[in-house]
Parts: sequence; structure tokens; C-alpha cells
Amino acid sequence: MEIAFYLAAAVAVISTMMSVTNPNPVHALLYLIVSLLAVAMVFFSIGAPFAGILEIIVYAGAIMVLFVFVVMMLNLGRATIEQEKRWLRWQAWIGPSALSLVLLFELVRVLHPIGGDKHMVGYGTIGAREVGMALFGPYLLAVELASMLLLAALVAAFHLGRHED
Repeated sequence: MEIAFYLAAAVAVISTMMSVTNPNPVHALLYLIVSLLAVAMVFFSIGAPFAGILEIIVYAGAIMVLFVFVVMMLNLGRATIEQEKRWLRWQAWIGPSALSLVLLFELVRVLHPIGGDKHMVGYGTIGAREVGMALFGPYLLAVELASMLLLAALVAAFHLGRHED
């Protein structure tokens, strides 16, 4: 299953480069979603399905929906509607769709190995318990510092975004 790891890593690198270099924000978001899905596939292929599912739920799900809403809110007016229609032609979906199909093929192959290959790339499966023990064991201070940093960012964003009436 090493081919799944390397193929997912290649898809992640290609889609990330396309996301960074694409001048169209909608296309860049599509490639960024594919990149996050590819990173989740890397987690699946090394035997860390919990981390892969968290990658999909947190990043490809919640954060990318937020980015899509921000892009939609910034494009206001009749001219931008016509511009979005030009951006969202079927040709815009070819690259992200092809890379997503490669990831889907890999996921099916990792979950249902062909022939006698019954082992994933990793030595074992890492579940939620192992992740929790690792985070709140030796890395407790780092996790608490990160949570305090996120709390400070949340308070600052609330303060900056509130309107004085």
C-alpha cells in the first residue's frame, strides 16, 4: 500500500500548487479542498483513520465551507454574478474532479485490499484513545498553549468584528 501513500502525497502537492498559483479564488478553493482530502488520504494510508476523519471533518468540511461563504459574501452585484458564471464552467471542474477520482480509487484500494495484501502502510491502526493519550500525555503543555492561543484569537476577532452602536 505504499503506492497509496505516494500517490496521495503527489496529489496533495499538485493540488496545493494549483491552489496557490491559481488567480481565480473559486478554483483555488476547489484545489485546496482536494489538497486537504489528499492529506486525509495520507493519514488513511499510514494507518491513522482517526486523524484522517478529523482532517475531513474539521478542515475539508468546516473551514472550507467558511472560506466558500467568505468568497460568496465578498462577491456582490450583477457583474460578479456574471463573472462567477464564467468561472464555474464545466472546464473548471476537470482538474479537481480528476484528482478527487484518484483519491477515491486510493481510498477504496486501502479499505479493500486486492489479493493477499491485507496490511496498510502503517504498522497498526491509531484510534481516538491513542490520539488522546498522546495529546494529553507528553504534549499536554503544547495542547494547552495552543488552546489559549486560539481563545485569544477568538476574543480578538470578536472585539475587532463588533460594531459600536
